[in-house]
Formats: sequence, structure tokens, C-alpha cells
Amino acid sequence: MKNYYRIMLGQKSVYSKEAHDGNYIGAGWLPDIDFAGKFPDNWREFNKKFIPLYLEKNPDKKKVSAGLACGMLYTICKGILVGDIVMCPDGSGNYYIGEVTGEYEFAKGGTLPHRRAVRWFSRGISREEMSEALRNSTGSIGTVSNISKYADEIEGFISGARPASIFSTDETIEDPSIFALEKHLEDFLVQNWHHTELGKHYDIYEEDGEKVGQQYPSDTGPIDILAISKDKKELLVVELKKGRVSDVVVGQVQRYMGYVLEELAEDNQKVRGAIIAFEDDVKIHRALAVAPNIDFYTYKISFKLDKR
Repeated sequence: MKNYYRIMLGQKSVYSKEAHDGNYIGAGWLPDIDFAGKFPDNWREFNKKFIPLYLEKNPDKKKVSAGLACGMLYTICKGILVGDIVMCPDGSGNYYIGEVTGEYEFAKGGTLPHRRAVRWFSRGISREEMSEALRNSTGSIGTVSNISKYADEIEGFISGARPASIFSTDETIEDPSIFALEKHLEDFLVQNWHHTELGKHYDIYEEDGEKVGQQYPSDTGPIDILAISKDKKELLVVELKKGRVSDVVVGQVQRYMGYVLEELAEDNQKVRGAIIAFEDDVKIHRALAVAPNIDFYTYKISFKLDKR
């Protein structure tokens, strides 16, 4: 199935025009290594091999930063498949859209040397044309983010047609109506983080002043939100229920927490989890009764009309 990604080409899109003119996307981490033939099928094996090297070459960085860099490098060079669609901001409020057409290539000494060939479409997208949800999702995440949940809207831009209705065929979705409601909750939560209860004690993980904790990559899938306590002593894994079966969500957050504990946490850091859902759920309460390091939150939506 085709996937859709937002790719930042250099900090603040500084290399976007060069990459567009050269018909490629790319990454600049570990720029002296040619990774041709070195990408295992297992994402975790790549991280195990190259995170120590990244930390050796960047001694000022933490494990979370190293995991992010290596994870995004793997995604750009191996995880994104030929035929997938990429959107790249140009730094001026517009986005280039293209289709990935080639496998990994190493451009020694070049800008963003780890590259994939791209066929750019003639029509770009301005932020003003996007839905608010898509604007949020493409505007404040790290170097790479999967935006496949907006496939219909993006395809509408590519074809010039209005996007079709969004629906899900995920067999773990037990309540399609709640899934539709919560589809964009993650972006809203990120945008309003400091106004939430979690925002009082945690910050979404940042790297060089940019939020990189949304859709943080792990070897079992992307973490909805990775946050860190204000005293830096605790990492928080936040997972949104999104209408899914309760056991699926509990198991997922525990797997993510295990990954963060084993791969990202520093020696003095603890790991905590949080599940957010639209309504109370007795099954989640039962499961978390024996998991005291995971909290459960519900949220409310308020809608009001004022006559003028």
C-alpha cells in the first residue's frame, strides 16, 4: 500500500530548492558512510549497529537524539518505498510533492548525501490550501513524518479533484465513529500541549528547538508522542486509543515503553506511559490495575454557538 511522508530537507528547509532541482530527497546524518548494502530488513538491527557510531561522532547528543537520527535515516533510505509520495516544505509556506522513483544512492561529498530519486509533480501545495489538520501535521514535526492518514486529501491535490471521504479498514478499529473523531486528536494535542494536564509536568521531546517527539519511530511502529519530564528524569510514552480494541492499545503502549526503556532512556531516567481515550473504558482500567506506571486519561470536546 502506498504511503505518504513529509520530509524536511535540511533545517528550516535550507536544501529544499537544491533537492527539488536535483530531483531527490536526502538525509545528512553520518555523511561519510556509504550505506549501500548495509540496510538490514530489520530496522532495529540498523539502529543497534549505528547508534553507537552516531553517539561517538556526536558526543553532545543523547540516546533519544541518536535513535531519532538513525531511525529517520533508515526511513528515508530504506523504509520509504519506490512509489511512495513525499511532501517537502520549501521554507516559504509551500510544499513540493513528488513520487519516489529510485532506491538508495550515496552522493559522496554532496549535500544530503544519502539520497532517493524523486519525480516531482508540476503542482505544489500552499499551506493555505490544506485542511487545518494537515497543516498541523506537516508543520511542526521532525525531519520525517508519516502523513498517510491524509492520503485522500493529498491525492486530491495531486489530481486536482476534491478528496474522497476518509475511512479505515484496520481490523483493530472497533468503533469507526470514535476513530474518525480521534483521527486528528494527536495533532490538536501537540498544538495545545502546554494547556493540558500532561503539559504541566512534561514537554514534548525537542531537538535543536524543534519538536521531534510526535510520531517518534520505534521498532514496533511510531510512538504517538514521546515527552520528557521538566526535570529530565522521566520519559513519557503517550498513546491515543483512536477507537481501537482496548487490549491492542494497552499492549502497544507497553511495547513502546519497553523500547524506550531498553534503547533510549539514559541510566538515570525512568519510563512512564499514558493512554488517552474519548470515553472511560473498564477493560483498560482492569489491565492498568497491574501496570502502575501507565496512566489513563479521557478528554472532552466542547462546542458552543453564540448568537450575535
